[in-house]
Amino acid sequence: MSLTEPPQSPGMPALDRRSLFKGAAAGAGLVAAPLAARTTATGFTHGVASGEPGKNRALLWTRYAAAQDTEIGWQVMEADANRRVVAEGKVTASPANDFCCKAWAEGLEPGKWYYFRFTAPDGSVSDMGRTRTLPDGPTASWRMAVFSCSNIGFGWFNAYRHAAEANEFDCALHLGDYFYEYPQGTYPSDAETLPGRTLLDPQSELVALADYRARYATYRADRDLQRLHQLYPMIAGWDDHESANDSWSGGAQNHQSDSEGDWSVRKRAAMKAYREWMPVSDEPWAAYEVGDLATLFRLETRLSARSQQFDYNTLLRGTSSPEEAIARLTAFRDGDYADPAREVLGAGQQAWLAEGLARSKSGGTTWQVLVQQVLMGKLASATSITDTVPDNLPSYVRERVVAGALASRAELPLNLDAWDGYPAARARLFEAALAADANLVSLAGDTHNAWAFDLAHGGEAVGVEFGGQSVCSPGFENFLPQIPPQAIAGALVQRNPELQWMDASQRGYMAVELTPTRATSEYRFLSSVREKGAGVIATKRLSTLAGARKLEAG
Repeated sequence: MSLTEPPQSPGMPALDRRSLFKGAAAGAGLVAAPLAARTTATGFTHGVASGEPGKNRALLWTRYAAAQDTEIGWQVMEADANRRVVAEGKVTASPANDFCCKAWAEGLEPGKWYYFRFTAPDGSVSDMGRTRTLPDGPTASWRMAVFSCSNIGFGWFNAYRHAAEANEFDCALHLGDYFYEYPQGTYPSDAETLPGRTLLDPQSELVALADYRARYATYRADRDLQRLHQLYPMIAGWDDHESANDSWSGGAQNHQSDSEGDWSVRKRAAMKAYREWMPVSDEPWAAYEVGDLATLFRLETRLSARSQQFDYNTLLRGTSSPEEAIARLTAFRDGDYADPAREVLGAGQQAWLAEGLARSKSGGTTWQVLVQQVLMGKLASATSITDTVPDNLPSYVRERVVAGALASRAELPLNLDAWDGYPAARARLFEAALAADANLVSLAGDTHNAWAFDLAHGGEAVGVEFGGQSVCSPGFENFLPQIPPQAIAGALVQRNPELQWMDASQRGYMAVELTPTRATSEYRFLSSVREKGAGVIATKRLSTLAGARKLEAG
C-alpha cells in the first residue's frame, strides 16, 4: 500500500504508426479496441506485447478471442523494409488461458530490434509489434522507461503515451500496481473518478479468477497502454494491488477469509491472470544481462515469502497517552521489529540474489540493478509537518499522521509495508551487495511519489535508489492537500539523512539510463492526468557515478 492510499537506443527502427499497423490493415482491419466492455467477438482484442528479453529470444503476447481452442501463427521479422522472417511458430488461444497467447521467439541475434505479428486461421492479422533483444559484450548505454501505480479511475495514462511517443527507450519496466483490485467507488471514490474512466464489469472487488481477468481486459483496452506494449519489450513484476492491498505470503489487508474465501485460492487466481495477460514468464524472479553494462534482477517481494506487515494502529491500540505510546513503540523497535526471521525475499530468492550479485560484479558487469517494488531507503515521518496538521483531516488521515509522528519519535519508520518494515531482511540484502562490491541501483515504485535515496548499511555506502512517481495514482497532494507539497518534501529530506530529494505532488514516469560511467534517472512530470494527452512539463535529473554509491544532481 502506498503512503497515500486509504486503508482499503541506437539502432532503433523508425517509429512509423502506419508501418507498425500495416499488418493489421492488410488482414481483417482489426486494431486494438478502445476502452470498452470486454469483447465476446472473435478476433485480436487487445493488441500485442513482448517481454522477458534475452540475448537470443523474446516472449511474444497477444489475445485472440474465439469460440474454442484456435491455433494462431506468429512471425518475427527483421526491423527493416524487407521484413525478412527470422523466426515463426504456432500457439493456441484457449479459454483455459482466457484466450491469451504467449510464445517464445528463439534464435534471435543480440542487441537488435525486430517486428512481430500473429495471424489467425481466417487470415486476420494482429497489430505489428516491435521488440528488442539484450546486447552481448561491450554496451555503451541502455535506456528504460520505468512505471508504477496506474489507477485507471484517477486519470489518463499519459505517462505511457509520452514514453511511447518519445521512441527513445530500449525497454519498459513496470514495478507493480499495474491495476487496482478495488470496487468502483472505493479508490477513487465516485466523486473523484474521472468521466470516461469508470470501471466496467465487474465493478465489485476482484476475488475470483474471472474478476482478475476482466480487470486486465479493462486496463489493456486503453490505447496508450496498448501502444506502450506494442513498441517496447517489458520487464514486469507485480506489487500488491494485482492481488489485494498489502498482500503478503499468507494473506492481505484487503482480504477477509470469512466472506472472500481462502487466501491461497485468491492468490493463485491473481497470479494466473497476471501470467496470462502480461508478457511475463512463470518464473517468480529472474535476471537479465545487458551486455557488460548491467544485470537487472527482477525481484518478487510480495507473494512468495513476505512476512505479514506490522501495523501501527494495532500496535498502539489501548494506549492512552503519547508517553505510553512511545514506550510501547520503543519496546517494539527493540523486539519484534528487529526479528531476523522476518522475510521479504525468502531464503531461496535471497541466496539466488547474493550469488547473482557476486557473479555479475566479478564477471566485469558495471551495474547491479534491482527491479523491485517498494522503497529500500530509510524514511521516517517529519514531525515538523505532522505536528502542525489542521484539525479538519479525515479520521483515517489523522490516525496515520499521528501514528507516523509517534513512530518517528521512537526512531521507527513511516511505512511498515516497505523494506523499512523488515530491517533484518534489508540488512541481509545490503550485506550481500557489500560482499559482492556491487554498484547497486534500486528501482522502486509503490508510493506514488518520487524519491532519490543514498543507501547505507552499518556506516558503509551500499548504493542508490530511484523511487518513481505513479502513472496516475495520487500522492501526498491528495493525502495532505492542506500542506504545500514543497513543505512536505523539504521536511522529509531534512528529517531523513539518506533521502536526497523527493517530489510530493506530480505524476509521470522515470527515464533511467545506464552507461559505463553513470546511472541516471530523469523524473518526468506530467502537467495533468485529468486531461487526456497532457504532456511532460518538468523534469528532475539525478545520477550516480560507477563506484561512488551516492547521488549527485544532473
